[in-house]
Amino acid sequence: MRVGLRFATILAGIVLVFAVDARAQEPSKSALEAKPNGWTDLLKEAGPDLKNWTRATLHAKDKLNADNQWSFDPATGVLICAGDKGHEWLRYEKELGDFIYHVEWRFIPVTSGKKGYNSGIYARNSKDASTWIQAQTGPGPGGWLFGESPVNGKLTRFDFSKKTLAKTVKPPGEWNTFEVTCKGKDVRLWINGFTTVEWTDCEALKGYVGLEAEGYRVEFRKVMLKTL
Repeated sequence: MRVGLRFATILAGIVLVFAVDARAQEPSKSALEAKPNGWTDLLKEAGPDLKNWTRATLHAKDKLNADNQWSFDPATGVLICAGDKGHEWLRYEKELGDFIYHVEWRFIPVTSGKKGYNSGIYARNSKDASTWIQAQTGPGPGGWLFGESPVNGKLTRFDFSKKTLAKTVKPPGEWNTFEVTCKGKDVRLWINGFTTVEWTDCEALKGYVGLEAEGYRVEFRKVMLKTL
């Protein structure tokens, strides 16, 4: 059931986005739980050398740090982003159209210094990240979608943070589950049992999935992909 119907005006065009209030929903299983067959475990596939994943900058003017801040431990199945080598993303090297991207993640609590926490889960980015769609992982009122994507054919900034009513993101130290489902122009974000955003007019119909490093230690597990 869709509730909390809103319209989001985005610069050059009007994009329809459904903000879904968790209070009006019954908790639902993740797509991975509901139908566990047909998934690719992207971390198991990658191994300790992170095969099929590439570190890349998010802006053309940026330079990639020579030191790697990403490491994967096959024994635990956890991918660690140290968050100390600059703002970048880890890109899975397969262009995708329709898919479900399942990611479990948690921040390691900060004991001193800055405590804002920041990272993201990318879907349908262009290879150079000039087009990007991000599920925001930082704690607060709840996960949302934002980025830069074509609107009426023109690359445009969008932000659904104020259109997201569900408050489902857990605090640092606890594991969260995000699923981004892309099917045609429909993009849905599901977090910890609840749908938080349904965007029905995405013009970026294919791209790359990835994970963001932005200055905080964050861990990822069960990074799974199902093509539709």
